[in-house]
Amino acid sequence: MDLPGARQGVNGHERLENMGVEMTKAQQTERVAKGNGFIAALDQSGGSTPKALRLYGVAETAYANETEMFDLIHAMRARIIKSPAFTGDKVVGAILFEQTMDRDIDGTPTATYLWQQRGVVPFLKIDKGLDAEVDGCQMMKPMPDLDALLDKANAAGIFGTKERSVISAANAKGIQAVVDQQFAVGRQVLAKGLMPIIEPEVTISIADKAEAENLLRDALLKALDGMGDQKVMLKLTLPTVPNLYAPLVDHPNVLKVVALSGGYSRDEANAILAKNRGIIASFSRALTEGLSAQQSDAEFDAALGKAIDSIHAASIAG
Repeated sequence: MDLPGARQGVNGHERLENMGVEMTKAQQTERVAKGNGFIAALDQSGGSTPKALRLYGVAETAYANETEMFDLIHAMRARIIKSPAFTGDKVVGAILFEQTMDRDIDGTPTATYLWQQRGVVPFLKIDKGLDAEVDGCQMMKPMPDLDALLDKANAAGIFGTKERSVISAANAKGIQAVVDQQFAVGRQVLAKGLMPIIEPEVTISIADKAEAENLLRDALLKALDGMGDQKVMLKLTLPTVPNLYAPLVDHPNVLKVVALSGGYSRDEANAILAKNRGIIASFSRALTEGLSAQQSDAEFDAALGKAIDSIHAASIAG
Protein backbone atom coordinates (compact mmCIF):
# COMPACT_ATOMS: atom_id res chain seq x y z
CA MET A 1 0.00 0.00 0.00
CA ASP A 2 1.31 3.47 -0.87
CA LEU A 3 2.08 5.72 2.04
CA PRO A 4 0.28 9.06 1.71
CA GLY A 5 3.40 10.90 2.78
CA ALA A 6 5.53 9.14 0.18
CA ARG A 7 3.05 9.85 -2.59
CA GLN A 8 2.81 13.47 -1.51
CA GLY A 9 6.59 13.76 -1.46
CA VAL A 10 6.94 12.46 -5.02
CA ASN A 11 4.17 14.68 -6.29
CA GLY A 12 5.67 17.63 -4.45
CA HIS A 13 9.01 16.97 -6.12
CA GLU A 14 7.31 16.79 -9.50
CA ARG A 15 5.51 20.05 -8.79
CA LEU A 16 8.80 21.73 -7.91
CA GLU A 17 10.35 20.44 -11.13
CA ASN A 18 7.37 21.68 -13.14
CA MET A 19 7.56 25.07 -11.44
CA GLY A 20 11.24 25.24 -12.35
CA VAL A 21 10.50 24.43 -15.99
CA GLU A 22 7.69 26.99 -16.10
CA MET A 23 9.92 29.64 -14.54
CA THR A 24 12.66 28.95 -17.08
CA LYS A 25 10.17 29.11 -19.96
CA ALA A 26 8.83 32.43 -18.64
CA GLN A 27 12.36 33.84 -18.36
CA GLN A 28 13.20 32.65 -21.87
CA THR A 29 9.98 34.07 -23.30
CA GLU A 30 10.83 37.42 -21.71
CA ARG A 31 14.38 37.27 -23.09
CA VAL A 32 13.16 36.63 -26.63
CA ALA A 33 10.32 39.15 -26.51
CA LYS A 34 12.25 42.02 -24.93
CA GLY A 35 15.92 41.13 -25.18
CA ASN A 36 18.18 43.62 -26.92
CA GLY A 37 19.82 41.33 -29.43
CA PHE A 38 19.44 38.80 -32.22
CA ILE A 39 19.17 35.04 -32.78
CA ALA A 40 22.18 33.15 -34.12
CA ALA A 41 21.31 30.45 -36.67
CA LEU A 42 23.77 27.61 -36.01
CA ASP A 43 21.58 24.95 -37.61
CA GLN A 44 23.32 23.94 -40.86
CA SER A 45 22.19 20.38 -41.59
CA GLY A 46 23.75 17.54 -43.57
CA GLY A 47 23.17 19.16 -46.94
CA SER A 48 24.55 22.59 -46.06
CA THR A 49 27.36 21.51 -43.71
CA PRO A 50 30.07 20.99 -46.40
CA LYS A 51 29.56 24.56 -47.67
CA ALA A 52 29.58 25.96 -44.12
CA LEU A 53 32.87 24.14 -43.43
CA ARG A 54 34.41 25.35 -46.72
CA LEU A 55 33.58 28.93 -45.80
CA TYR A 56 35.20 28.25 -42.43
CA GLY A 57 38.39 27.11 -44.18
CA VAL A 58 37.85 23.35 -43.80
CA ALA A 59 38.07 21.54 -47.14
CA GLU A 60 36.14 18.35 -47.89
CA THR A 61 39.47 16.51 -47.92
CA ALA A 62 39.72 17.19 -44.17
CA TYR A 63 37.11 14.54 -43.36
CA ALA A 64 36.58 11.02 -44.63
CA ASN A 65 32.92 10.49 -43.78
CA GLU A 66 29.78 12.12 -42.40
CA THR A 67 30.72 11.38 -38.79
CA GLU A 68 34.00 13.27 -39.11
CA MET A 69 32.20 16.09 -40.95
CA PHE A 70 29.72 16.53 -38.10
CA ASP A 71 32.53 16.40 -35.56
CA LEU A 72 34.19 19.32 -37.34
CA ILE A 73 31.01 21.42 -37.62
CA HIS A 74 30.29 20.80 -33.93
CA ALA A 75 33.80 21.99 -33.08
CA MET A 76 33.11 25.16 -35.08
CA ARG A 77 29.77 25.75 -33.33
CA ALA A 78 31.27 25.08 -29.91
CA ARG A 79 34.04 27.57 -30.66
CA ILE A 80 31.43 30.21 -31.52
CA ILE A 81 29.29 29.48 -28.44
CA LYS A 82 32.27 29.52 -26.07
CA SER A 83 33.66 32.79 -27.44
CA PRO A 84 33.59 35.69 -24.95
CA ALA A 85 31.64 37.68 -27.57
CA PHE A 86 28.78 35.17 -27.67
CA THR A 87 26.59 36.01 -24.68
CA GLY A 88 22.99 36.91 -23.91
CA ASP A 89 23.92 40.59 -23.82
CA LYS A 90 23.70 40.71 -27.62
CA VAL A 91 22.68 37.19 -28.68
CA VAL A 92 19.25 36.38 -27.26
CA GLY A 93 18.87 32.97 -28.90
CA ALA A 94 20.55 30.28 -30.98
CA ILE A 95 19.00 27.76 -33.38
CA LEU A 96 20.60 24.32 -33.23
CA PHE A 97 20.74 21.32 -35.55
CA GLU A 98 19.48 18.11 -33.91
CA GLN A 99 22.97 16.62 -33.71
CA THR A 100 24.19 19.77 -31.98
CA MET A 101 21.42 19.43 -29.40
CA ASP A 102 22.50 15.81 -28.87
CA ARG A 103 26.13 16.76 -28.22
CA ASP A 104 27.96 18.38 -25.31
CA ILE A 105 30.15 21.42 -24.85
CA ASP A 106 32.78 20.82 -22.18
CA GLY A 107 30.69 17.95 -20.79
CA THR A 108 27.43 19.95 -20.63
CA PRO A 109 24.56 19.34 -23.10
CA THR A 110 24.61 22.10 -25.71
CA ALA A 111 21.17 23.57 -24.94
CA THR A 112 21.90 23.61 -21.20
CA TYR A 113 25.30 25.21 -21.82
CA LEU A 114 23.72 27.92 -23.98
CA TRP A 115 21.17 28.93 -21.36
CA GLN A 116 23.11 28.40 -18.14
CA GLN A 117 26.59 29.49 -19.24
CA ARG A 118 25.85 32.06 -21.96
CA GLY A 119 22.31 33.31 -21.17
CA VAL A 120 21.22 32.39 -24.71
CA VAL A 121 17.80 30.80 -25.40
CA PRO A 122 18.07 27.47 -27.30
CA PHE A 123 15.92 26.64 -30.34
CA LEU A 124 15.93 23.51 -32.54
CA LYS A 125 15.62 23.14 -36.31
CA ILE A 126 12.96 20.43 -36.79
CA ASP A 127 12.27 20.25 -40.53
CA LYS A 128 13.76 17.43 -42.59
CA GLY A 129 14.38 19.45 -45.71
CA LEU A 130 12.29 20.54 -48.68
CA ASP A 131 9.99 18.73 -51.08
CA ALA A 132 10.11 19.35 -54.84
CA GLU A 133 8.83 22.71 -56.05
CA VAL A 134 5.09 22.96 -56.70
CA ASP A 135 3.34 26.21 -57.67
CA GLY A 136 6.62 28.09 -57.29
CA CYS A 137 7.12 26.94 -53.69
CA GLN A 138 8.83 24.17 -51.75
CA MET A 139 6.96 22.78 -48.77
CA MET A 140 8.58 20.80 -45.98
CA LYS A 141 9.09 17.07 -46.32
CA PRO A 142 6.80 14.95 -44.13
CA MET A 143 7.86 14.66 -40.48
CA PRO A 144 6.25 11.44 -39.19
CA ASP A 145 8.51 11.36 -36.12
CA LEU A 146 7.95 14.99 -35.12
CA ASP A 147 6.17 14.28 -31.82
CA ALA A 148 9.09 12.12 -30.67
CA LEU A 149 11.58 14.83 -31.67
CA LEU A 150 9.59 17.47 -29.79
CA ASP A 151 9.55 15.27 -26.68
CA LYS A 152 13.31 14.91 -27.02
CA ALA A 153 13.67 18.67 -27.41
CA ASN A 154 11.65 19.28 -24.25
CA ALA A 155 13.82 16.84 -22.33
CA ALA A 156 16.94 18.66 -23.58
CA GLY A 157 15.71 22.07 -22.38
CA ILE A 158 14.89 23.50 -25.81
CA PHE A 159 12.63 26.57 -25.77
CA GLY A 160 11.38 26.62 -29.35
CA THR A 161 11.67 25.21 -32.85
CA LYS A 162 12.27 26.38 -36.41
CA GLU A 163 10.88 24.96 -39.63
CA ARG A 164 11.75 26.25 -43.13
CA SER A 165 9.85 26.35 -46.42
CA VAL A 166 10.87 28.26 -49.56
CA ILE A 167 8.85 30.59 -51.79
CA SER A 168 10.33 31.21 -55.25
CA ALA A 169 7.40 32.81 -57.06
CA ALA A 170 4.51 35.17 -56.34
CA ASN A 171 2.04 32.31 -56.66
CA ALA A 172 -0.92 32.76 -54.32
CA LYS A 173 -1.84 29.05 -54.32
CA GLY A 174 1.71 27.93 -53.53
CA ILE A 175 2.20 30.57 -50.82
CA GLN A 176 -1.09 29.65 -49.16
CA ALA A 177 -0.09 25.97 -49.14
CA VAL A 178 3.22 26.87 -47.49
CA VAL A 179 1.53 28.97 -44.82
CA ASP A 180 -1.11 26.29 -44.15
CA GLN A 181 1.58 23.66 -43.63
CA GLN A 182 3.73 25.94 -41.50
CA PHE A 183 0.87 26.73 -39.13
CA ALA A 184 -0.21 23.08 -38.94
CA VAL A 185 3.31 22.18 -37.79
CA GLY A 186 3.32 25.25 -35.52
CA ARG A 187 0.19 24.01 -33.75
CA GLN A 188 1.83 20.62 -33.25
CA VAL A 189 4.83 22.35 -31.69
CA LEU A 190 2.64 24.51 -29.44
CA ALA A 191 0.78 21.41 -28.25
CA LYS A 192 4.11 20.18 -26.85
CA GLY A 193 4.70 23.43 -24.96
CA LEU A 194 7.38 24.74 -27.34
CA MET A 195 7.54 28.02 -29.27
CA PRO A 196 7.48 27.61 -33.08
CA ILE A 197 9.47 29.83 -35.41
CA ILE A 198 7.53 29.75 -38.68
CA GLU A 199 9.94 30.31 -41.58
CA PRO A 200 8.51 30.76 -45.10
CA GLU A 201 11.67 32.05 -46.82
CA VAL A 202 11.27 34.16 -49.96
CA THR A 203 14.17 33.65 -52.38
CA ILE A 204 15.98 36.99 -52.68
CA SER A 205 16.87 36.63 -56.39
CA ILE A 206 13.37 36.25 -57.86
CA ALA A 207 11.99 39.03 -60.07
CA ASP A 208 8.62 39.11 -58.30
CA LYS A 209 10.01 39.12 -54.74
CA ALA A 210 8.04 42.20 -53.65
CA GLU A 211 4.77 40.74 -54.93
CA ALA A 212 5.48 37.41 -53.22
CA GLU A 213 6.11 39.25 -49.96
CA ASN A 214 2.77 41.04 -50.19
CA LEU A 215 0.97 37.73 -50.72
CA LEU A 216 2.90 36.15 -47.87
CA ARG A 217 2.17 38.99 -45.45
CA ASP A 218 -1.56 38.75 -46.13
CA ALA A 219 -1.61 34.95 -45.78
CA LEU A 220 0.32 35.16 -42.51
CA LEU A 221 -2.02 37.80 -41.08
CA LYS A 222 -5.04 35.63 -41.89
CA ALA A 223 -3.43 32.58 -40.26
CA LEU A 224 -2.45 34.57 -37.17
CA ASP A 225 -6.00 35.82 -36.76
CA GLY A 226 -7.06 32.20 -36.28
CA MET A 227 -4.56 31.44 -33.48
CA GLY A 228 -6.77 32.40 -30.52
CA ASP A 229 -4.50 33.43 -27.67
CA GLN A 230 -1.49 31.40 -28.84
CA LYS A 231 1.72 33.09 -29.97
CA VAL A 232 4.25 32.11 -32.61
CA MET A 233 7.46 33.60 -33.95
CA LEU A 234 8.10 34.42 -37.60
CA LYS A 235 11.38 34.18 -39.51
CA LEU A 236 11.17 36.07 -42.78
CA THR A 237 13.40 37.17 -45.63
CA LEU A 238 14.40 40.82 -45.37
CA PRO A 239 11.63 42.61 -47.32
CA THR A 240 12.04 44.67 -50.47
CA VAL A 241 9.85 47.45 -49.02
CA PRO A 242 10.97 48.60 -45.54
CA ASN A 243 8.44 47.91 -42.77
CA LEU A 244 6.26 45.78 -45.06
CA TYR A 245 5.97 43.37 -42.16
CA ALA A 246 5.06 45.99 -39.55
CA PRO A 247 1.52 44.54 -39.22
CA LEU A 248 3.12 41.20 -38.31
CA VAL A 249 5.47 42.82 -35.80
CA ASP A 250 2.47 44.47 -34.13
CA HIS A 251 0.17 41.43 -34.25
CA PRO A 252 -0.87 40.20 -30.77
CA ASN A 253 -0.23 36.57 -31.75
CA VAL A 254 3.42 37.21 -32.67
CA LEU A 255 6.08 36.97 -29.97
CA LYS A 256 8.86 38.19 -32.28
CA VAL A 257 9.65 38.65 -35.95
CA VAL A 258 13.21 37.73 -36.95
CA ALA A 259 14.93 38.07 -40.31
CA LEU A 260 17.13 35.66 -42.25
CA SER A 261 20.01 36.98 -44.32
CA GLY A 262 19.02 34.85 -47.31
CA GLY A 263 22.30 35.14 -49.18
CA TYR A 264 22.90 38.86 -48.63
CA SER A 265 26.34 39.76 -47.32
CA ARG A 266 26.47 40.83 -43.69
CA ASP A 267 26.80 44.51 -44.58
CA GLU A 268 23.87 44.33 -47.02
CA ALA A 269 21.71 42.38 -44.57
CA ASN A 270 22.49 44.77 -41.72
CA ALA A 271 21.69 47.81 -43.85
CA ILE A 272 18.29 46.41 -44.88
CA LEU A 273 17.49 45.15 -41.39
CA ALA A 274 18.14 48.54 -39.81
CA LYS A 275 15.32 50.01 -41.92
CA ASN A 276 12.73 47.61 -40.48
CA ARG A 277 11.16 48.49 -37.14
CA GLY A 278 10.82 45.77 -34.53
CA ILE A 279 12.58 43.00 -36.49
CA ILE A 280 15.77 41.39 -35.22
CA ALA A 281 18.30 39.27 -37.09
CA SER A 282 18.50 35.50 -37.23
CA PHE A 283 21.56 35.20 -39.44
CA SER A 284 23.61 32.13 -40.35
CA ARG A 285 26.11 32.77 -43.14
CA ALA A 286 26.14 36.50 -42.39
CA LEU A 287 27.08 35.72 -38.79
CA THR A 288 29.97 33.37 -39.58
CA GLU A 289 31.27 35.42 -42.53
CA GLY A 290 35.01 36.01 -41.99
CA LEU A 291 35.49 33.27 -39.39
CA SER A 292 38.20 30.71 -40.09
CA ALA A 293 39.49 27.51 -38.54
CA GLN A 294 42.99 28.86 -39.18
CA GLN A 295 42.51 31.94 -36.97
CA SER A 296 44.03 32.05 -33.51
CA ASP A 297 41.52 32.23 -30.68
CA ALA A 298 42.24 35.95 -30.32
CA GLU A 299 41.69 36.55 -34.04
CA PHE A 300 38.57 34.40 -34.06
CA ASP A 301 37.05 36.12 -31.02
CA ALA A 302 37.79 39.56 -32.50
CA ALA A 303 36.19 38.66 -35.85
CA LEU A 304 33.15 37.12 -34.18
CA GLY A 305 32.85 40.08 -31.80
CA LYS A 306 32.87 42.50 -34.75
CA ALA A 307 30.16 40.46 -36.50
CA ILE A 308 28.00 40.27 -33.37
CA ASP A 309 28.37 43.98 -32.68
CA SER A 310 27.28 44.91 -36.21
CA ILE A 311 24.31 42.52 -36.32
CA HIS A 312 23.23 43.59 -32.83
CA ALA A 313 23.38 47.27 -33.84
CA ALA A 314 21.23 46.60 -36.91
CA SER A 315 18.76 44.56 -34.87
CA ILE A 316 18.12 47.32 -32.35
CA ALA A 317 18.25 50.19 -34.87
CA GLY A 318 14.63 49.69 -35.87
